[in-house]
Amino acid sequence: MTLSIITINYNNAEGLRKTLASVASQTYPHIEHIIVDGGSKDGSVEILRAYPQPLPKRRGEITEDKFPTQNPAHKVLWISEKDNGIYNAMNKGIRMATGDYIQILNSGDILAAPDVTERMMAALQNKIKQQHQQHNINNPSVVEQHTTTASENNTSSLYQNRPAILYGNMIKEYPDGHRVKDTCGGGDYTPESFLYFYRGTLNHDCAYIRGDLFEKYGLYNEQMKICSDWEWYVRTIVLGGEKACYTDIDVTIFDMMGVSESGGKNRALIQQERREYLEAILPASVLRDYDKYAFPIEQYQRLKKYHLWGLVYLVERMIFKFEKWLKK
Repeated sequence: MTLSIITINYNNAEGLRKTLASVASQTYPHIEHIIVDGGSKDGSVEILRAYPQPLPKRRGEITEDKFPTQNPAHKVLWISEKDNGIYNAMNKGIRMATGDYIQILNSGDILAAPDVTERMMAALQNKIKQQHQQHNINNPSVVEQHTTTASENNTSSLYQNRPAILYGNMIKEYPDGHRVKDTCGGGDYTPESFLYFYRGTLNHDCAYIRGDLFEKYGLYNEQMKICSDWEWYVRTIVLGGEKACYTDIDVTIFDMMGVSESGGKNRALIQQERREYLEAILPASVLRDYDKYAFPIEQYQRLKKYHLWGLVYLVERMIFKFEKWLKK
């Protein structure tokens, strides 16, 4: 399987160097690295132009070459032109991508280890086999059909069961150098319900997204400034019913001074965009219930995780009986 890594950059030459080197060091051969630069003026374009062999111009200014230290099978494309924001740039990269899966790795962010792509792809292969086996168990007639078809048809059928999204861990790196691992629930809270996205999100830089999902559900909403990846997940996972699978692999090291963080300066905008979207898709009565009960439900989930929910249930039953006694 092939992976398209899309890197968005604007006036972040130093971060771009780090990201380019990180992707170039990957041992997995089937990588397509697409860099979408917004017309930087800080030397970023000069870094990209260090790689010759330009292709005929299409979709702006594109060139293809192999990084000096990378796997010879890697493919690199870049474009530098003015865009209409982060998500407009991401959508450009997605339209150019040809990989089976897509990963968004912005400039300044790096892959956690040289073999992380290889391990993630191996995890994907295992998930595919598991889903294929489960599909055969649930559909016994399919097994007989597979024994009578050519091996290449079996392979094609196998890959029809590809997971929609596979995600791992993101290591958050703060300006003072300390790091925190973010597992997005770590498999404890699977992002399948709306409650998951009401309170949080799925980190996009450590997620491998099946490429055809962008054809099925559309690209990122370019009207949003900072929450369009969250909105796309809601559209795809919650409303579309696609499954996100977790694997315990440290995938990326995330620069906490990026646009979505900026030392906390953009938190108000994040909350505003999310709230406007929630009010647009949910009836007011449903949203009121989420506002009122989301946190208590999270508390209950945490207690259940540590096997303390039985104690809570016992206390609740005692209160219930006490209330009945008072009414007599």
